[in-house]
Amino acid sequence: MPRTNIFNMSLNKIYPMFVQKAERKNRTPAEVNQIIYWLTGYSQTELAAQLAKDIPYQTFFEEAPQMNPNCVLITGVVCGVRVEDIEDLLMQKIRWLDKLVDELAKGKTMEKILRT
Repeated sequence: MPRTNIFNMSLNKIYPMFVQKAERKNRTPAEVNQIIYWLTGYSQTELAAQLAKDIPYQTFFEEAPQMNPNCVLITGVVCGVRVEDIEDLLMQKIRWLDKLVDELAKGKTMEKILRT
């Protein structure tokens, strides 16, 4: 998928994929949400509002209240690319969230996922 397509995809198409990925590994939607809150600074109410607006994925990150300063600690490979080497900041944010959900699905503890 060309990267601009993911920028324009609806958050309402991507979010359920994260939840399904987590649930297949006996993790919960609440844990996916906790990751999103940690990374983006959205509150539960703000995330629900963004989902209700059916916004593009790019807008979701552009309107994020505050990216977590510890997001720079997220390292590893997603889709064959090291997340710490991605130069496009929006794509890096997208891949950070992908990486955190991958870690959740692989059974890592929340404290490790959230870099605490």
